[in-house]
Amino acid sequence: MTRAVIFRALAPVSALAFSLAAGAAEAPDHAALRLLREELLGSVRKMDIEGIIRNLHPNIVVTWQNAEVSRGHRGVREYLNRMLGGTNPFVKSFKTEVNVDELTALYGESTGIAFGSSTDQFDLAAGQKFTLHGRWTATLIKVDGKWLVASMHASTNLFDNPLLNAARRSLYATAGASFVTALGLGWFFGRRRRQT
Repeated sequence: MTRAVIFRALAPVSALAFSLAAGAAEAPDHAALRLLREELLGSVRKMDIEGIIRNLHPNIVVTWQNAEVSRGHRGVREYLNRMLGGTNPFVKSFKTEVNVDELTALYGESTGIAFGSSTDQFDLAAGQKFTLHGRWTATLIKVDGKWLVASMHASTNLFDNPLLNAARRSLYATAGASFVTALGLGWFFGRRRRQT
């Protein structure tokens, strides 16, 4: 292959790298998508369930970190009210820090895919507090000029998370206590047998 062919093959990559480095103009929709993100996070910080709902498409599908699925505004509202609202909520408080890996990938003028990471702090009504490091993906669509979340999937590491670690510690503690109890009972009954 000649040098000219190699340079021609690399030209698009070089042009892209240069345009990114020079701060090339991004699609105008990214400003609106940032606004959507800030509105959603503001509503989450305030525990404003209706504020969250306003930024979701009516046919939204959400897969939560506990693998539960909510469909539509009604399903999301019921889930959030059950977990966060009412007189006996499952989650006493919740904070999140959301990071986006890169600009939303736009497909045409009305669809986008965003993804990134999150650090979620949970304070459960039962007394447990823990932090989850998760990943998320969202599909965004523009309806009548407004961007809305059409689907979202949140997940965490199945093999390394605080709930699993707490369950593992509890199992070890229970096994240790059972072992000590069995030794004590064995010693007690062995001693009684020798005395009789």
